[in-house]
Amino acid sequence: MRTTILLSSLGLALLAAPAVRADSLVLGGGCFWCLDATYKLKTGVTAVTCGYAGGATENPTYAQIGRGDSGHAEVVKIDYDPAQITLAELLGFFWKVHNPTQVGGQGNDHGSQYRSIILYADAAQKAAAEQARAQAAASFTQPLTTEIVPLKHFWPAEEYHQDYFAKNPQAGYCVYVIKPKVDKLKKDLAPRP
Repeated sequence: MRTTILLSSLGLALLAAPAVRADSLVLGGGCFWCLDATYKLKTGVTAVTCGYAGGATENPTYAQIGRGDSGHAEVVKIDYDPAQITLAELLGFFWKVHNPTQVGGQGNDHGSQYRSIILYADAAQKAAAEQARAQAAASFTQPLTTEIVPLKHFWPAEEYHQDYFAKNPQAGYCVYVIKPKVDKLKKDLAPRP
């Protein structure tokens, strides 16, 4: 009986707690470690998960992605609180964290797995992505290569890819590629006096 009362009280407490609405967005713009680290700078982002999407291979591995024959891109699933940050703001930030004009990769990362891609979950996300791409195009001298495609499935990457920059700040890629990008974005995001 005591267990029943405790469980009932716990259930009532859970029901009474205010619901936090969280949406998600799946993006690819080069190595997912970079997107993971940069999107964690944004207020309102509640979680970032590295993964794979945009291809046909079921439950792909990093080795399959690295060969470039799975059709998948390295992507991140960004969970966010729309009361703190909008979909438009997240998409606007996307154009700042990678080069959407580069064909076949990002920087020194070459291959279709590093392509610029937005994977939409519904018609509203598709419309927002298309509008964001059209607005961003005016800021670039070359055409944007960003694909906008339906999200069929998101496959989380292996655990060692999650929070890679935070866990491996002294790794070469982190020191020479991710840290300078994060530092620049921190300056851009800092409030102006």
